[in-house]
Amino acid sequence: MLFGDEHVRRYEETDGEVGHDWQEGVPTLVLTTKGRKTGQDRKFALIYQEVDGNPVIVASKGGAPNHPGWYLNLLEHPEAGVQIKADKFKARARTTSGEERAKLWEKLAAVWPDYNEYAKKTDREIPVVVLERL
Repeated sequence: MLFGDEHVRRYEETDGEVGHDWQEGVPTLVLTTKGRKTGQDRKFALIYQEVDGNPVIVASKGGAPNHPGWYLNLLEHPEAGVQIKADKFKARARTTSGEERAKLWEKLAAVWPDYNEYAKKTDREIPVVVLERL
């Protein structure tokens, strides 16, 4: 199983042939954000589900008390690069709320049930982010 930078590297080298299906039934994409402190590109392999033609991701950080760096980067610079298999495109990140968030959370937790456990471990509301294609 691939993790971190190695996951991103193999995914990009193979257009997702290696790395898209992280575990059985658990697809991943590569998200490229602009670092909020450095301005440098930062890449992350993240679990996603496609809903209405846009990928949706969860900023869980395993239930840590603070948001993951990639999410903080998106708050500062909402435009990002996305790669799903060989499909590479620009997107604008939008954090969901209310009923929309609840529906999307269910879809993502169906793929990665640990999200529900992560939510129990933290006091923060874990963001659910739609990556709207530009």
